[in-house]
Order: sequence, then C-alpha cells, then structure tokens
Amino acid sequence: METSDKDLIEEKTGSEKIFDGNLLHVYKDTVKLPNGGEATREWIKHPGASAVIPLTDDGQVILVKQYRYPIGRITLEIPAGKLDAPDEDPLLCAERELSEETGYKAEKVTKLTTIATTVGFSNEYIHLYAATGLTAGKQHTDEDEFINVVKMPLEKAVELVLKGEIYDSKSVTAILMLERSRKEK
Repeated sequence: METSDKDLIEEKTGSEKIFDGNLLHVYKDTVKLPNGGEATREWIKHPGASAVIPLTDDGQVILVKQYRYPIGRITLEIPAGKLDAPDEDPLLCAERELSEETGYKAEKVTKLTTIATTVGFSNEYIHLYAATGLTAGKQHTDEDEFINVVKMPLEKAVELVLKGEIYDSKSVTAILMLERSRKEK
C-alpha cells in the first residue's frame, strides 16, 4: 500500500526557546502529528558550516587533528568551520577555513555536496568542497583552536575511514566522494 509523503509531515503548533548560546540555540517545539496526535520535538538551530578536503598534486590529502570536547577524543578531520553570518557564501567560508586551519590556499575549490549532519535533533547543514592547486602558507587558527596538520595519501585516508579510525561524518563523506570522483575520471 503506497502512501503520500504528506502523510509524514508534522506541523509546528508552538515553540519555546530553551537555551540561547553563542553558537547553538535550543528549542522545544510542540507539533501536530500526521495522525492528529501531539508530540514534543527538541532541536538545535545551527548557522551551518563549510568543510573542504584539500588534495595536493601528488594525491595527498591535508587533514587536521584536534581534540573534540563533546566526545572527549582527538579526531582526524577535514578543515571546517561555521558560517560567520546567515548570508555568508559557503564557498568563502570553506576557503577561509582552509587557510586558517592548514595555511593552504587553493587555485580551485569545487563543490562536492551538502549534508545534513544530525537530522534527528539539529538543522545543521555542512557544505563540502574539494580544493586543488594548493599553495602552502602559514596556519592562523582562532585563539581557542589547537590543530595539527596531517598529510597522507588519499588511499590511506580511505583505508582509515573503512577501519573506523576516521569517523567524523563530514570527513568520511568528503573522503569517499573525492575518491569516487577521482576513480570516475
């Protein structure tokens, strides 16, 4: 039996701001369910972000290693950062983050995709890019960021994804998409 997607939509009937932070804004909404019932939805409003996977001419990717407080672990990721304003061009954000976190600038930055990171409780979207034609420069992170730059062959990064050693979702997506696009050429 086939149903319409309209049978899935929830309608907001009320909203309360629970927390208003610098980055995150938490809401508790009341919704009318498709069956007429009522439920509560807690969710986080996020400004959005961009991330970029830099690829050198000899097939190496440039990743960043940093401590992620919410999970209490050091992660290996692609450079990324939040949009500074709701109307900031995600491409400019990606180029800024590439420069700040790695020191590199790119001749060419190509859109890979946009992902929704945690659809169950946040409206965050991250725009993913690939950067090529790289020129090295000086890393200039924010004063509260401590980042080590790591360079490795793309194939090694794919291997680390498949072994579960790179598990950050934006990085997993970008690494696998970049590998796929290079195989298709």
